[in-house]
Amino acid sequence: MTSRPREELERVEAGITGLDPITYGGLPRNRLTLVAGTAGSGKTVFAAQFLATGITAGEPGVFVTFEERPEGIRRNMRSFAWDIAGWEERRLWEFVDASPRQVDTVFAGDDFNLSPLLARITNAIERTGARRVAIDSIGALVAQFTHVAPARQALFRLAAALEELGVTTVMTAERQEDYGPIARLGFEEFVADNVVILRNALDGEKRRRTIEILKMRGCSHLKGEHLFTLLEDGIVIVPVAIGSLGYGTSNRRLSSGIKALDSMFDGGLFEKSLWLVAGATGTGKSFLATQFVAGGVEAGQRALLHSFEESHDQLIRNAAAWGIDLAAMEESKQLCIVAQAPESASLEDHLQRMKSTIEEFQPDRVAIDSLTALQRIATIKSFREYVLGLTFHIKLRSLLGLVTTSVTDFFAAEGTGELHVSTISDVITLLPYVPVGGEFHRGVQVLKMRGSDHDKAIREFRITDHGMEIAEPFADISRLF
Repeated sequence: MTSRPREELERVEAGITGLDPITYGGLPRNRLTLVAGTAGSGKTVFAAQFLATGITAGEPGVFVTFEERPEGIRRNMRSFAWDIAGWEERRLWEFVDASPRQVDTVFAGDDFNLSPLLARITNAIERTGARRVAIDSIGALVAQFTHVAPARQALFRLAAALEELGVTTVMTAERQEDYGPIARLGFEEFVADNVVILRNALDGEKRRRTIEILKMRGCSHLKGEHLFTLLEDGIVIVPVAIGSLGYGTSNRRLSSGIKALDSMFDGGLFEKSLWLVAGATGTGKSFLATQFVAGGVEAGQRALLHSFEESHDQLIRNAAAWGIDLAAMEESKQLCIVAQAPESASLEDHLQRMKSTIEEFQPDRVAIDSLTALQRIATIKSFREYVLGLTFHIKLRSLLGLVTTSVTDFFAAEGTGELHVSTISDVITLLPYVPVGGEFHRGVQVLKMRGSDHDKAIREFRITDHGMEIAEPFADISRLF
């Protein structure tokens, strides 16, 4: 028996960066999407961005506002560089003002007559040739009803009328809690074909913005929450779920930037590898990151060094003490250094900016020093999602990646695993302090290397003005750990 091929609904681009991958193509055309969220979660921005994208694609839009007046929306959206006033002049964007000052013209108790409102929306659609409608926020309409049943009937009628008009609609609704009922009155989500939830949850002292596709009637979509942020282009989603491990593999070996370490790696790092360097403060993590990018530049590659612990000038000064001229590498456009304090932006902003830098600079190798510094600004869940999203992106876009982390006990199971990067790392190098004769010496050990044999000894190493010098293995130190 032959199964019928699945017919996917036609989609429209919502204009939300990162939404297409999790909706598998965009929002269904000529259907109603409910965007629910608590105060400040980004609902109005979502609605306006949806219309703005339609206009750039040749689809005019109508914005029905039940709360904020049109002049307030125009003013608030200027930060996103959307020329709403200009679009209005060209009949590409039209407001239907149903805000509180207009309430006497649209509401008459539970015997609410939708005809005047629908007539205004219909006339606006006909004048502009609109293909998209945004309604913000439906809660302000249904809250005016004394009883739930008439409110539900009115909302169903509004949805049916919009479908008959052949427009694709985004309708926003308020929620009381980020993880409570979908909408305020408990029936709004049943009216819509699709439901999108925006969250701005507070965990401890940190906010975590996420978006979730709760349902898409007749369409498949990616499950779960996804980080998002608000940038100058509007809402930007940072998907962390990976549909497939499509970054490929290779038997080609590349230098780590340190010949002595290449020998411990049995000839170098495999292309498309992610290298994790873990160690306590002062063990040489930043030094290895610097050598890593410098080695790439010397091999004719482009390298990106992203530091969350040291300033740009400090990185250059320290590298000079090791005989590495990072400034000259920058001038040659072979190296890009980005130094930012973790507190300068949210975790979602950092992730999106790093992805953008990778896309713009197109590096062959990327070094991040260090991931641990970002833990100060993130919840545990957000940080794990950040690590997964970033590391997979590096492996997809570059030949080699290096990330450093600070740990206190290399031999404890949670030492590197708590960051959820050890399991997706192809190579793990530990930099322990080893007590010898009443003082601590630096050690280096290759703990893991996928697909290759490697040196398993803990060797002493020294940082000199000529680079890294690796000595013989330490004597039996098993009793020390």
